[in-house]
Order: sequence, then structure tokens, then C-alpha cells
Amino acid sequence: MKKKLSAEAMQEARELFPGGVNSPVRAFQSVGGEPVVMDSASGPFLKDLDGNIYIDYIGSWGPMIAGHNHPSVVKKVEQQLKKGISFGTPARPENQLAKEIMSRMPYIEKIRMVNSGTEAIMSAIRLARAATGRELIVKFDGGYHGHSDSVLVEAGSGVSTLGLPDSPGVPRNLAAKSISVTYNDSEAIREVFEERRQEIACVVVEPIAGNMGCIPASNDFLRLLRSLTTKHGALLIFDEVMTGFRVGMGGAQGLYNIEPDLTVLGKIIGGGLPVGAFGGKTHLMREIAPDGPVYQAGTLSGNPLAMSAGLATLELLTEETYSGIWEQTQTLASGFEEVARNRSVEVSVTKVCGMFSIFFTKSTPKNFRDVKGSDIGKFNRFFHSMLKQGIYFGPSAYEAAFISAAHNEETTKKTLEAAERAFSEFNPS
Repeated sequence: MKKKLSAEAMQEARELFPGGVNSPVRAFQSVGGEPVVMDSASGPFLKDLDGNIYIDYIGSWGPMIAGHNHPSVVKKVEQQLKKGISFGTPARPENQLAKEIMSRMPYIEKIRMVNSGTEAIMSAIRLARAATGRELIVKFDGGYHGHSDSVLVEAGSGVSTLGLPDSPGVPRNLAAKSISVTYNDSEAIREVFEERRQEIACVVVEPIAGNMGCIPASNDFLRLLRSLTTKHGALLIFDEVMTGFRVGMGGAQGLYNIEPDLTVLGKIIGGGLPVGAFGGKTHLMREIAPDGPVYQAGTLSGNPLAMSAGLATLELLTEETYSGIWEQTQTLASGFEEVARNRSVEVSVTKVCGMFSIFFTKSTPKNFRDVKGSDIGKFNRFFHSMLKQGIYFGPSAYEAAFISAAHNEETTKKTLEAAERAFSEFNPS
């Protein structure tokens, strides 16, 4: 592969941005090597500055479920572009997208549009603290909920120990208002509620984790969270920034048939443009300004371009669309396992509709501790082998991969052929 123009662009970028990037994982520090700089995208493909073409399994980290540059999405954005880029006033696209979201997620009765998943989570937590009159947040190890201070914590030394700052700049006294617990561990969350139940404002959870790789919660675990929060007067917040309209028509809450108090969305509802949202029952959302005292605002919230792109994307997502994505997901996942087995390479592939992860481990991971026990070195070798063959995965063993409606039998075939060559490098015959 040619790399000259990508290398020149990255050299320039390092003079402009920390690490040469505007989001850390793009820097390839987890996998080593030099980042690839993209120039264009179409359907399931990316094209870099040097003209190399890749089958894409990051999809802009989830939003491009219809494929890149889908004509219907582009058309709707172009139509809005001619009317105006941003108004700073109410605009009809906000109403249209909100109605479409709520028709698919009936547990959302009112919604507030924001500009990112981080902003949406931050605002939902503020609302939960105000609604309950409590301050303690419970999250789960390996769960990523943006980079606001309240959720950028790691586990303490004990199951119910207050969180420790996971980044310089996060005040210890604020991190101490969060607890991080092992994901999918029912006994651990029971213990937390036993000891701290009167302090807990909310539990924030990815019902299907995506930032420790694709790790689904068990149905029993999520139902326990619903039961404990209801019993003890805390709120249950589903972080569906990644899974919202990714894993099914009604998101993860539709798959599990569990009602959260608040839902946080992003990614797909912007069709690839910056967006976030949070919503829930009317009595909770009425606490948000200007109806109530909980303040939240944003200059570009409800941006008409993002609303138009999101609406066009959702309109493309039918039950038939999800059926096709599920089929490709299952075919790809089982194919990875088969070609790895043929080459005597131990892998475990986790999957949900449109999401999957490959872990170099014998047993299927259930939480972040299990994930960290997988062979990261082997993943990095696999990543670079696939990249050289024109297959683009997220440059980290801890990131989920994404399949779009534009992926098909041909892209799956080429991906599995590349995987077989990659696995053969582990155990040459």
C-alpha cells in the first residue's frame, strides 16, 4: 500500500493537535504503527489520501449504519443546507426527528437534543441527581460514558469503594461521588445497593457494552438493575449512544424489553453529524429548563443539518434492514471462528445485530476483567495484517466493530479471506 500522503498529513497534524489527532484512539497508540488518513467514503468502503480502499468496520464509530454517503441521507442534508445551516431558534427538523425517535422508543416521552453523547450523559446524570436529591453515581468497569468528570472514574479497591480519578484533572472529591462495579456481576451490584442504597442517584449502564469490545449484558443482570433501582428510589439510565437504533428498531431496551428511567442517545440519530440526546418520562424531563430548575443549554443543540441526517437515516432502518444486518453479523462472526479454528488460533467472537468483537482468548468475555485477560499482542498483529489487506477495524482491542446495511456477501467473503491469511501468520503450516 502507498502511504506517502497519509504520512505527510499526519506529520502536519502532529504540529497542530495533541498526538496529531482530535480523538485519542485515532492515534494508533494501542496497536502501534502510523494512522491512515482518509479522503472519502462510500457504502461499506473508505478511501485514504493515497488511494487505498478499505472495507470499513468502524462506520465512524457506529453512526453509519446505512453505509457511508447514502444518497437519501445526502439528499436530505443538501435540502436543509439550502435552507440554512443553523438558526439558533426552534426549527421543524427537531420535531420530525424527535417524533421518529419516540415512535421507536416508547419509553421516551420527552427528549432534549444536545451535541454529543458526553453532553447527553452529563445532563442525564445532573437530572438524576436533581430528581432524587442524591449524589452518588454507579457505573461499571470498562463502560465508557463520555469524558465528563462524573463518569471518568475507575474502580476503587473494593466492590463498593468510591471511584478513583481515571484521568488527571478529575477532582478526587468529584470522582468520590461515583462507584465503578464489575459488569455482569449480580452479587457486586447487590452489595453496592445494600451498603449505599440511600445515597445512589442513578445507575448508568451500557446494556450492550461497546468500549470494552462488544459485551452484552445478561438479561438477568439488566432486570436486576431495574429491580434494585426501582426498589431503592434510584434512576436507571441506559446509555444507548452506541446501541440506539444499532441493534434493533427499538435499541437495546427494545431487545431486552426493559424500561429505563432515562435513555441517552447519539451516533445514529445524527446520521454521522455531531449529535446527542437524552429523554425519558415526562415527569422527569419537566425538571429540565425552561420547564424546571435543572439547567442545560447548547448553542447548536438541535442543529437542522444533524436532525435532517438523523431523520433520513432512521427512515432507512426497517425490520428488513435489521434482518439483513443481523444475517451479515452472524455470517461474519461464525466465519471468523471457523477460519481461526482451521489455523489453530484461539478466538472468541461476541456479537449482537450490527456489532461484534474478536477476542484472542479461549472463553467468551463477560466483563472488562475478562477482556483484559485476552491476548492484546495477537489482536494488534491481526489488526495490522487486516489493515494491509484493506480491512479497517478500530485500532484498539477494546473497541467494537460495526456492520452497516451496505455490507454484503462480497464484503464478508473478502474479509474472511483476509482473516484466514492473517491467522495463518500466527501458525504457519
